[in-house]
Amino acid sequence: MNYIPFLSGGRSFNPRTDIPSSAIHGKTILVTGGNAGLGKQSILEFVRQPASSLPSRIWLCSRSLERAQSAIDDISAAVQASGVNPDFDASSIIKPLELDLTSFASIKSAARVVLKESDRLDILMLNAGIMATATGVTAEGYEIQFGTNHLGHALLTKLLLPLLLKTARSATGNDLPRPADGSPPITPDVRVVILSSEGHRFTPLSGINFDTLKSNQSSILTWQRYGQSKLANILFGKQLAAHYPDELTILTLHPGAVNTRLFHPFRDSGWVGWAATGVLKFFLSTVEDGAKNQVWAATAPREQVVVQAADPSGKEGGKGRCGYFLPVGKRVGESGWAKDEELGRRLWEWTEGELKGVEVEE
Repeated sequence: MNYIPFLSGGRSFNPRTDIPSSAIHGKTILVTGGNAGLGKQSILEFVRQPASSLPSRIWLCSRSLERAQSAIDDISAAVQASGVNPDFDASSIIKPLELDLTSFASIKSAARVVLKESDRLDILMLNAGIMATATGVTAEGYEIQFGTNHLGHALLTKLLLPLLLKTARSATGNDLPRPADGSPPITPDVRVVILSSEGHRFTPLSGINFDTLKSNQSSILTWQRYGQSKLANILFGKQLAAHYPDELTILTLHPGAVNTRLFHPFRDSGWVGWAATGVLKFFLSTVEDGAKNQVWAATAPREQVVVQAADPSGKEGGKGRCGYFLPVGKRVGESGWAKDEELGRRLWEWTEGELKGVEVEE
């Protein structure tokens, strides 16, 4: 479903004018799937800002360094053409990072680079994902959609968590880190932005089929495999917020139905998919509009994103700062499974068990 602000009650948001000047200035951001689609557009919006508002570094993650560099070149050209900064060189801020979420070895390698070269991490945008793909497994044997959309991102988060917490626990007052240009210190406001989907409502009967996750799960529909991975995104976000209530703000969101490469497997699945995609394209958002919700989530004032603490069951007043948002910035309720505290705890424990001992080597 494509959510239009005046129909869904979402906020009016224009990244070119509505990102507060201090929201990302001097900060470090990491975006998975940054070479195309919503990730690339998000990075463009982060740097299509006045020089006084720019982040200090953005890690653009891609499975291919060649595609990452091509995206950086495209972003440079787009910023220059916009007139905001005619001499802008994206490579001065954006760094390519090779990352394949289907491989623990690749994830560890990427985390090692970030931990070595960055002394802070303010925004972790878990944007990459696959949708309704053919059956398959990751390098470690997990169902391909669950392994990519949830477990790969969970491992990346685990490995970067010390840096996120270090940033969140930065000293106050005059001891806060200052940007190189001498502007005011950076106040810690660490956010993890997780792209889920309204597809989280279409899952197997048990919500998540834990017993067969280390297989291709060919016995259930591809959309159910996708749905359980997106459900896991929401549950993981709630658990992360509950475990680190004073340090992290977690925003899970649905970007809307956006015309990106995510739809290619569906389009290529046969004549029905091809025909349906031909019709759907008239109802899909552009990438520029589709990225607004996650850019808002990363940059909006805290009073907008931290409405009230929510416990893992979705009840207000609980432990942890976490919410689920439709475009743009409209907080809504999730599915029943996404509010199931016991399922959330089981996912957290299962994930911890699967990732036990997977660390960044010195």
